[in-house]
Amino acid sequence: MTKISRGRCLLKVRIAEAKTTQAQLSRRTGYSQQQISNWVHNREKMSYEATVLCAFVLNCHAEDFYEWHLS
Repeated sequence: MTKISRGRCLLKVRIAEAKTTQAQLSRRTGYSQQQISNWVHNREKMSYEATVLCAFVLNCHAEDFYEWHLS
C-alpha cells in the first residue's frame, strides 16, 4: 500500500508568492505571529483547519503548503 507523508512546510514560499507578510497573515487568520513563525520554520505542523484557512487567505490550495512524499 502506498503511504503519503508531509515533508517540509512551504508556507514561507506561499506568503512570498502572495506578496504579503507573516504579520498580515496573522491579522487575516487570527493566528498569532509566533504560531505562523512556528509553521514557517517547521517547528510545528499546521492543522488541517489552519491549512485550509491560510489557503483561502493566500488564494492557493491546501496541498501547496507542504512537500509531499510517497512511499
